[in-house]
Amino acid sequence: MQIGKEFEIIRRPIITEKSVKLSKQGKYVFEVAKSATKPEIKKAIEKIYKVKVKKVNIVKVPSKKRGWGKYEGEKRGYKKAIVTLKEGKIDLGI
Repeated sequence: MQIGKEFEIIRRPIITEKSVKLSKQGKYVFEVAKSATKPEIKKAIEKIYKVKVKKVNIVKVPSKKRGWGKYEGEKRGYKKAIVTLKEGKIDLGI
C-alpha cells in the first residue's frame, strides 16, 4: 500500500492544552513537512479529513540546544500549521 502525498505533508496532529482550547474554536494544529506551503497543507487537510479549510497559518519552531551531563545535543526544529475550518469538525481523539 502506497502512502499518499498528503501524509508526507501532514506529519501528525499536535495535541497540547493550548491546541485543545483552539480546537473548540475550530482551529487545529498539525506538524507539517518543512517544505510544505499553505496551499499544499490546505489541500492535504481537506483530502484527509474531508472538511473545508478557511485559513492556514504557519509557525516555524526553531531547534533548541539540550544538555545531558557532559554531552550536548540539539532538539530538532519543525514547522507547524494552525488550520482554521469553515465548517465541520476533525476528530483527533481528544
